[in-house]
Amino acid sequence: MSAPEVLLTGLVIGESARWHDGRLWCSNWGAQEVLAVDRDGRREVMARVPTTIPFSIDWLPDGRLLVVSGPEGLLLRQESSGELVTHADMSSYGGLNEIVVDGRGNIYVNGGCDFQPGSGERPGFILLITPDGSVRRVADELAFPNGMVVTPDNSTLVVVESFAAQLTAYDILADGSLSNRRVWAPRTGDGICIDADGAIWAPSWADDRPACLRIAEGGEVLDTVYLEHACFACTLGDGTLYILTADWHLQDTFDSNLARLLTTPTGRVHTYRTPIPKAGRP
Repeated sequence: MSAPEVLLTGLVIGESARWHDGRLWCSNWGAQEVLAVDRDGRREVMARVPTTIPFSIDWLPDGRLLVVSGPEGLLLRQESSGELVTHADMSSYGGLNEIVVDGRGNIYVNGGCDFQPGSGERPGFILLITPDGSVRRVADELAFPNGMVVTPDNSTLVVVESFAAQLTAYDILADGSLSNRRVWAPRTGDGICIDADGAIWAPSWADDRPACLRIAEGGEVLDTVYLEHACFACTLGDGTLYILTADWHLQDTFDSNLARLLTTPTGRVHTYRTPIPKAGRP
């Protein structure tokens, strides 16, 4: 098994990893940046986002960048001028987190990510924004929804339920609605991606160490990439798994972790060679 290599350092918290137009794209939480990173580790700021955290990214079918401005409950769209404008206002639903756009132009955004929900409460949800701009709730009762993927045939959406330590799958109906909720794998995760064999790469832990796992439906671990720091997101591109990490301490509070990382950025991009290419979305 080969070891991961460090491609880039100096991020605050890298999140929302995507492969787009031959480069890794990601959110740099704490710096309010959307970055594109080439194979040599050179980075370019593609957008500056007027928010705190979280914010996540994907693209419309016409290539325009979408940014979820989580605390504000807004979905932003980048115009050719570089300006970010409101694509959809979902503030009435509360805070938002992650995004995926399927092959038909349906946009799925999740939220309701309460770090301290009441006992037995699962306040998370998934919203659907259709190509005509309408918004509706298509899933509820999620335990801290996180990264999402859509299979290549647009038939299935898989979402991480971080606080339930599972990957949850839905069938995608013709109108974009979600049905037939089921456990895809009893494994936790954060920002995930899917490969051409239908396996999902997910940030996780293994042998009490931070890791990125390649998981088959049902939960079998097919590959393990051990890491020094906690993994936040991953994506595939050009025969490479790109892994975003930062020195997050599970025993510390959210606020204390963020305060430490804003002062001393530890975010890194790692690479790990894999023969099985990316599939599906994002």
